[in-house]
Amino acid sequence: MSATAPAAGRRQVAPVYGAGFVTAFGAHAVAANLGAYALARHDSLLELGLILGVYDAAEVVLKPVFGAVVDRRGAKKVMVGGLVAFGVASAAFAVGGDANLLGAARLAQGAAAAAFSPAAGAAVATLGGKKRSGRLFGGYGGAKGIGHLLGPVLGGALVVAGGYQLLFAVLGAVAFVAAAAVVWLVPDMAPVRRARSGVGQFARRVSQPSFLQPVLLLGAGTAALSAGVGFLPVLGYRHHLDAVATGAIVSLLSASAALLQPWAGRRLDRGEPHPAFAAGGLVVCAGGFALVAGLSSPVAMAAAAVAIGAGVAAVTPLGFVRLAATAPADRLGQTMGAGEVGRELGDAGGPALVGAFGSFGLGAGFAAIAVALVACAALALPRVTPPHGAPLEAPAT
Repeated sequence: MSATAPAAGRRQVAPVYGAGFVTAFGAHAVAANLGAYALARHDSLLELGLILGVYDAAEVVLKPVFGAVVDRRGAKKVMVGGLVAFGVASAAFAVGGDANLLGAARLAQGAAAAAFSPAAGAAVATLGGKKRSGRLFGGYGGAKGIGHLLGPVLGGALVVAGGYQLLFAVLGAVAFVAAAAVVWLVPDMAPVRRARSGVGQFARRVSQPSFLQPVLLLGAGTAALSAGVGFLPVLGYRHHLDAVATGAIVSLLSASAALLQPWAGRRLDRGEPHPAFAAGGLVVCAGGFALVAGLSSPVAMAAAAVAIGAGVAAVTPLGFVRLAATAPADRLGQTMGAGEVGRELGDAGGPALVGAFGSFGLGAGFAAIAVALVACAALALPRVTPPHGAPLEAPAT
């Protein structure tokens, strides 16, 4: 490989990472600051919940649909269209400023994210090929992690400086810049000629263990991340930590997940991870929750945050690589879109599980998700190694 080839590869994939940043930053910048906004308008908790939920609901419903569109139109076109739509939805609310249309704006943003998220995943798989998919998916997950990390902080600063209209104006600008970068730098990825395939064939494909197990990994990792981000601050508040301390703990979790994913992806490409690597990542997450189920000191919470983030970093690139490896060449977008639904369900299910058992005490909620993660690790463990003679999902370089 020439000296300029790696740089060219980075230029091509950086805008795809930007798309991942947009969806993570957009989701968390708004959601983390929505409570104060809703309370100031005297909205009910039901209204707040609906506005929070429409973004994820749109993604759950539409990601498989847009994944199929990726296979017909190409990842680059759908990615650009989704980013532009996200920018338009954000800019429309920024210009209009009608607070009663906030739910509609979030629904439109979620629908747009449902388009460019599976397109970005398919683009990463295509650009990475068989030799670089681990590091590229690790970088993509890291970019999303940075969005999760910066969203609440920068979003709050923007709301303080200029209200929700300024926040949405910045979100629109970021999305338009990302779309322009994809247009100029990401190579065209023509769709593979599609063979005939009915709904029954798709249903059989997504019911196979080779599809379900990476989806389980991704869903469990996302459940751990969202539960940690949501409930570690609650534990801090109950033990009289201020907002700065609880924010720092959440930042440790997000930073751990963001910074370690590229490392995990590189190891994956080198063929280094043991077959138990992914299952071990979930066990590490479970250990973090088990720690704070019994201890509530700031040191324990900080250690748990790092452990949860590290476990998520171990699981996520491998889950994406294995998911992409299950896809027929002409169904890559559809497969990535369907797999992303598992992540969305984990995003909702993790906090719901902690909350349900948390009625018996927050420690019980943390213990419940720790047990669930260990169970997911046990289900993921047997098939981490492919059958003898089958191609590896992450071959060595």
